[in-house]
Formats: sequence, structure tokens, C-alpha cells
Amino acid sequence: MTDDLFHAGVSLADKAIRTVAVYLTVAALLRIAGKRGIAQLNNFDFVVMLLMSNVVQNAIIGPDNSLAGGLAGLVILMVVNSAVVRLAAAVPLIGRLVEGSPVVLARDGHYLPAALRRLGVRQADLDVSIQLRGGTTVADTSFVRLEPGGAMLVRLRPEEENAERADIDDLHARLDRIEGKLDALATKGGSP
Repeated sequence: MTDDLFHAGVSLADKAIRTVAVYLTVAALLRIAGKRGIAQLNNFDFVVMLLMSNVVQNAIIGPDNSLAGGLAGLVILMVVNSAVVRLAAAVPLIGRLVEGSPVVLARDGHYLPAALRRLGVRQADLDVSIQLRGGTTVADTSFVRLEPGGAMLVRLRPEEENAERADIDDLHARLDRIEGKLDALATKGGSP
């Protein structure tokens, strides 16, 4: 029984090559398939992700069912991922290659149908992002952009922006100055 736990069925080098090859292939396919993040996966995307993990399992571990072999594959996978992430952060060209670049999905209050089709994003998905940002419809936006990591960036037109705490504090300060001037005028001339 302990043979199955600690004696790997394939060499560590074989396991490393298999793991790196599968990692690079899956990463390339996901890069080609689209930019949507985990939060934006639809049911079909989720099913594909679940099945993909099962499909590539044997490609990574090979004919090895040992605990040691599985743990070695896991460590190799984590090390490769960590190296790719750090390399992408350190070298902008590699970052753009691995993650891609932002894609504008709506501009000046209008959807860009070609960009939506190319990425497989529905207008309804954009509408939800717009509403979460405080807008009502795409007409309220300057632009909507899908970022490389899958986040949706919504920039509302200035007149549609919600007031923030600094805006309110600025208005309070202005009102205080106006009240001060009115009080000074009232004191000088009797009543306003």
C-alpha cells in the first residue's frame, strides 16, 4: 500500500515536462478563447472549465496514481504559474502577450457590436456592469472597456457620475463661505 503513496510511476523530469506543456497549452487556449474573468463566466464556460481540468489530469500525471506523483505535479504547476505571473509583471511585452490588452466594448454611449461579437460578450452583461457603476443604460457612458484580467471598466459621462464624499465636502465648504458672506452683509447693512 505504501508503494502507491510514495513511489511515482513516472520520473520527475517526465512529470515536469508534462505539467509545463499542459500549463502552456491551457493558458494559450484560454488567452485565445477570451478575456472574461471568473465572475463573468456563463454556465457553458463553467462546464468547459470543469471538464477541461478532468481532461488534462492524465496528461499531467501520466500513468502515476501515487501521492508523491500528484504532489510533485501540483508543486511544479504552482512554480510554473508563479514564474509566469512574475515574468509577465516584470516584462511589459510578456505581460501583453500573456494577458492581452484592454478592449473597448462601448464608446460615447453606443455599443461596439464587432468587439462584443469577437469576445462573445452580450449587451446584457455590459448593462449589468453599467448599472453596478451607477449608470442606467449604455447612453450614460463615455466608454466601457474589458480589461486583460477580465474586469469591466465603466466610465460614465461626467454628468452621470455619482457625487463622491469629496464633492459633497466641497459643496459644504462653498455653502459655508456663502453663508459667511451673507452674514457679513447682514451685519453691515442690517438685513439682506
